[in-house]
Amino acid sequence: MPFHAPKSSREPLKPSLSVPGSHTALPTTQREWEALLRTERARPPTDIHATIEGDIATRIEAEVARRVQLEVARQVETEVARRVTAEVDRRVAIEVALQVQKLLEEIRLARHKMFAASSEAHLGQGLLFNEVEALADASTDAPDQELDDGSDENNQKSGAGSRSSGRGKRRPLPPELPRVDIILDVPEAQRLCACGKHMVKIGEEVSEQLNIIPMRIEVLRTIRPRYACPGGDAAPVIAPVAPTALPRSNFSASFLAMLLTVKYVDGLPLNRFTRVLERSGVEIPRQSLARSAINVSKVLQPLHNLARDALLDSAVIHMDETTVQVLKEPDKAPTSQSYMWVQRGGPPGKPVILYDYDPSRSGQVPLRLIEGWRGYLMTDGYDGYNAAVRAGGIEHLICAAHARRKFVEAKRVQTKGKRGRADQAIEYFARLYRIEREFKDATDDERFQARQARSLPVLAALREWLDAALQAVAPKTKLGEALAYLNKYWSRLVRYTERGDLPIDNNSAENCIRPFVIGRKAWMFADTPGGAHASAVVYSLVETAKANGHEPYTWLKYVLERLPLAKTVEDIEALLPWNVDNQQVAMDLAA
Repeated sequence: MPFHAPKSSREPLKPSLSVPGSHTALPTTQREWEALLRTERARPPTDIHATIEGDIATRIEAEVARRVQLEVARQVETEVARRVTAEVDRRVAIEVALQVQKLLEEIRLARHKMFAASSEAHLGQGLLFNEVEALADASTDAPDQELDDGSDENNQKSGAGSRSSGRGKRRPLPPELPRVDIILDVPEAQRLCACGKHMVKIGEEVSEQLNIIPMRIEVLRTIRPRYACPGGDAAPVIAPVAPTALPRSNFSASFLAMLLTVKYVDGLPLNRFTRVLERSGVEIPRQSLARSAINVSKVLQPLHNLARDALLDSAVIHMDETTVQVLKEPDKAPTSQSYMWVQRGGPPGKPVILYDYDPSRSGQVPLRLIEGWRGYLMTDGYDGYNAAVRAGGIEHLICAAHARRKFVEAKRVQTKGKRGRADQAIEYFARLYRIEREFKDATDDERFQARQARSLPVLAALREWLDAALQAVAPKTKLGEALAYLNKYWSRLVRYTERGDLPIDNNSAENCIRPFVIGRKAWMFADTPGGAHASAVVYSLVETAKANGHEPYTWLKYVLERLPLAKTVEDIEALLPWNVDNQQVAMDLAA
């Protein structure tokens, strides 16, 4: 029976056995196995031991190397994880601290806006930002604010206090106001002297008081007699109807002018105006007043178009935008915001203020409004104006007041009583505005020379301070945001020094927005886009009239009486505010 070899062992150490006749074949008979065993027993023990020890050493070295490598990798991984965790914790702590600081700043700023004064006054800027407060401090008491009544007692008091440079002196009443004389004469019996002679008039004392006549509403009846031949040989004749601003309306030019004035100048909502009319016994539905205001704006549209032509003749245009809510704007929710865009400019001596309604705040709006115009455009930092600038021909200026205002906000959130970097920035702006105020009434060339000699060094110092502050202030704080804003728009903030007629800020446009914002607080929203557009037209014309020195009601009445008679463009141009003489308007009102 043949002898079968055992299966190969899986022992880790296995000596090399020599097989007779072959290095790979195994013995198949018992005799071969016995011969193989005798041969192996005859080999020296040292060879077997050396082989085993070498194999063990090799395997030990490999295992040690493997374990060392694993331990090193584990330690490296542990150290990396520890450092990553520490860095993440550090950054999270910094971010949390910044977020907490930001929230605290926003809370302080919100509380300041709600409860504190909103003035941006700075001690170094004189009357630039605290004009009202300074004028109030310069007066002594409430009666000093009254107008002069012209009495001798008042003159005697003013003579005694002449050393206080006018304190206590009331301003005289405007001489152009009509006077109604009330004579308080001495009775005849008291004009008989004790000597028996009658007293003679040697003078008089005159005092004046302002008087208001409440709104008087009347009905204008236009009567047109009709004439006919007694024999019936000719058709009857009658005078033609006088053209009016709204032919099918029973509102006169004076009533329409008052309607636009109370709504767009005085900020009185139409429902309150209806109550004013009701006190005089006239009931007019608010819807009728609203339709009339919209229809009148359509009549005034040609003046708005001509005013835009004048605006585009200016070398500098100020632009800004503010929100307005329109309830029935197509494809928009009633609670969404639309925008009123304001532009101010015009040739010298012809200031123009225009409002334009648009549901969008995109850059296409200013591109449309000033398409084809070339000049300097003054705005805030809103990027929507960049599309108009990229169209070519426009040099972009950025408002310095907006940059300063961000440092004012940063100052408000810093620790009370502590002086910081925000105060330093505000002082730099104060120096720049002091130069502008000093040369406000100078010629353009004198202002340019002053900016080159005095403003540029201040700007250079401000730039150096800005570069240092940017490296030391966290970017997500209010101060960091102010620094980033100033740095981002620096090149356009300093461009006003290139010429003497360029403005340093956009306050002119912001001042034009204020009347609209005051009115918006009262009437809150527009019902339709047509109503918003009508408001834009009327606001444009009344604010332009005010800028040209007109009283809005008298100018509107003058225009609404004559605009229906205009036949040519020249006739309409004659009604633009800078072409109408104030004396002519006053005479028309008194007639």
